[in-house]
Order: sequence, then structure tokens, then C-alpha cells
Amino acid sequence: MTEQELLAKKEEFIRIYQANIFRKGADKLLDYLCSEESDFFTAPASTRYHGAYAGGLVEHSLNVYACLKDYLSRPRVQSVYGMQFSEESIAIAALLHDICKMNFYTVDYRNAKNAAGQWEKVPYYKIDDRFPYGHGEKSVYMIQFFMHLRKEEAFAIRWHMGFSGPEDANTVGRALEQFPLAFALCTADMEASYFLEGEVAMAKKATADSDNNN
Repeated sequence: MTEQELLAKKEEFIRIYQANIFRKGADKLLDYLCSEESDFFTAPASTRYHGAYAGGLVEHSLNVYACLKDYLSRPRVQSVYGMQFSEESIAIAALLHDICKMNFYTVDYRNAKNAAGQWEKVPYYKIDDRFPYGHGEKSVYMIQFFMHLRKEEAFAIRWHMGFSGPEDANTVGRALEQFPLAFALCTADMEASYFLEGEVAMAKKATADSDNNN
């Protein structure tokens, strides 16, 4: 991702955040995300799977927001499932669900052969967890240093990994059933991860970009 693209993603995140999140302390949390103490807007979303590049975390957060908005706009979801949440809750859950990945990855180097068959050092991301407090629960913990989370929001962020996390499946199932926003966020997270940012999606994007440049 170019510096211009990184800046555009950051500006889009800030615009959505400020247009929807007005809770006491929200401004201080955003200031923290934008500060030199944070790498939120340049961090990857993973080491090798979805969003494994600079800016992958903010891009993933924006993708999850778009997917969550789309899911919750469906008539069946609203009329049959009764899922209706405030714009603030939607923005908080989607934009901040992976705040735990801030200051979580570092760049290291390893030897690999280039196209000419010569060895060279290439950069890669690795995990450097200096605050081992889990995943979803870590995001909840970090957010609540700055602003209060409503129960539905906290449980959504805590359980956004759904059944792909290490927790007991029965516990996950009860959480998703009791807190519909958690189910919706989990669905949006998977949709963004697999269909917008996964290996197949990235390969299609690379092919499209190549075609456009020819």
C-alpha cells in the first residue's frame, strides 16, 4: 500500500469514527490511535493471512464496517431477527474490534532466494505480544481505558472471532445467541477476511491491477 493509500484509509477511518461515535472519551481514544504511541494506521492485520501488509489493520477495520452495515441493512435481518443497532454501536464494534492488534507486530528479516536465484534478506511480520491479554477481550480492555462500552458492544468485540477462536464451542454458541451484534460482527469479520482480504481475493486484485496497467 502506498503512502497516499495509507493516508486515504486513515482519513476514511477518522471520518466514519467522528461522524458516528460521540461517547464521552471517544475523542481521546481517537487521539491515541493517531499518536506516535500507536501504529494502528500502519500495522498489518496478520502475519501471513489477510491484510499481511502495512495498513492492513485499518483497511480490515473499514472492510468489516462496510460488511457489518450491509448485513444489518437486510430486511430479513431487521424484521425477522430483530437486529437493529445504533450507528454508534455499529461503528464502535466494527472499527475497534481489532484494536488489540495495534503495537502487536514487528518487522524482522529472513533469507530467501530472489527471482535470479540469489539469497537476500526479505522483511516479514512477526508477533511481538507485549501485553498478552487474549484477543477480543484485549480489545475490550483497551477501549474501556478511554470510553464506556455498552454490554452488546463489549460482547460483540469479545466474541467477534466466533468459532475460529480457541474457546469452547458451547460458550461461543451461547454468546452469539444471546448477543446478536456479536453474531453480526463475527459474520462481517469472516466476510471481510475471506472474501475481501484473503489469498484468493488478493490474487484477483493483483490480476485486475495488472490488467489495468497494461
